[in-house]
Amino acid sequence: MKRAVFPGSFDPITLGHIDIINRALPLFDEIVIAIGINTDKNYLFSLERRQHFIKQHYAGNKKISVLTYTGLTMDFCKKIEADFIVRGLRNPADFEFEKAIAQTNRKLSNIETVFLLTSAKTSFISSSIVRDVYRNGGDIGALVPKSVIENTGD
Repeated sequence: MKRAVFPGSFDPITLGHIDIINRALPLFDEIVIAIGINTDKNYLFSLERRQHFIKQHYAGNKKISVLTYTGLTMDFCKKIEADFIVRGLRNPADFEFEKAIAQTNRKLSNIETVFLLTSAKTSFISSSIVRDVYRNGGDIGALVPKSVIENTGD
């Protein structure tokens, strides 16, 4: 079975994330959307809400599961027997950053990273931008899935 992990904080999940997940679905038997927990970070949305956004959006899709983890992504992959990590690339800076992590993961654990380029229509979206727009009362409807809008009161 080809199991992949798509790690992130998903604070909140965006249409860019959804684009990568949906395009990765035909490549794997299962995709685990893995919400990393970093106690040093101040999240806009609680862990429970972030999980709910994702689970609601992918309700009924048997190839998607949502789990949380702490520590190294490669250790989490080993724990759940995933051989692949999926990452989206928006720009050259993303590539340089992700390349070093992917090479380290492969060297230390033999876990392969699969990079998917974001589509042109979502390449500008980041959770940081969404949080900034949201905090300042802007409309995030074109940046996030309905499950986020329906559960934020916007």
